[in-house]
Amino acid sequence: MTALLCYQAALLVRSQRWLPPFILYAVFLGVGVQGGQPVLDSLGYAAAALLPVAAWLVRICVGNEPPAARAPVAAAAGPGRAHLACLLVALASAAALGTVATLVVTLISDPVTSDHQSRVAPFPAGAAGLLAALACALLGTAVGALTSWPLLRSPGRAVPAMLLAALLSVVVTGSPAQAAVSGLVTGSQSGQVQLPLLPLGAAALLTAVAITVACALTSRRSP
Repeated sequence: MTALLCYQAALLVRSQRWLPPFILYAVFLGVGVQGGQPVLDSLGYAAAALLPVAAWLVRICVGNEPPAARAPVAAAAGPGRAHLACLLVALASAAALGTVATLVVTLISDPVTSDHQSRVAPFPAGAAGLLAALACALLGTAVGALTSWPLLRSPGRAVPAMLLAALLSVVVTGSPAQAAVSGLVTGSQSGQVQLPLLPLGAAALLTAVAITVACALTSRRSP
């Protein structure tokens, strides 16, 4: 598995297809996060914007390998394990991006509530923002896994489905991502930082199910 992960990571880095989602995420942060804004509000925005980026990274990793190379890798390691390596590399990339963004946003933001009347402890705020970012990265990975090959083959259906699912995952009540981001916004209003452990656990469970389904179908469908 380690060799598969290194192989997929090398494919992603060398393809440079990761640049568009990374640049788009940087633009989102540049527009929506400014120095001196309340830290929890900024962290919530950064976490929410990470979800579609994670889904996009999954789509890149799944389609990054040429068909001529996919067949030998699947034959040697098994199609399910090969597909799992793609999904894990995408998840790790999104998590790393979210971690860096959380650190930067925490450093440049003002540790105060949304009304600028009370202080917010920076370290707990950063920890809550990091957990929210991880929840969004996980759920974005689940969205990407369910809206790309082997479940959806046609880009005409897969891309709109991915965008719609990513949007709903952020705004629909009951979604782990929505709960994590709402917790940050609520904490910014009240001044009380709560770690989004429950949304993170729910996101991890949903992602595990989505990855299991995608990997199970990989061995039954040819690319």
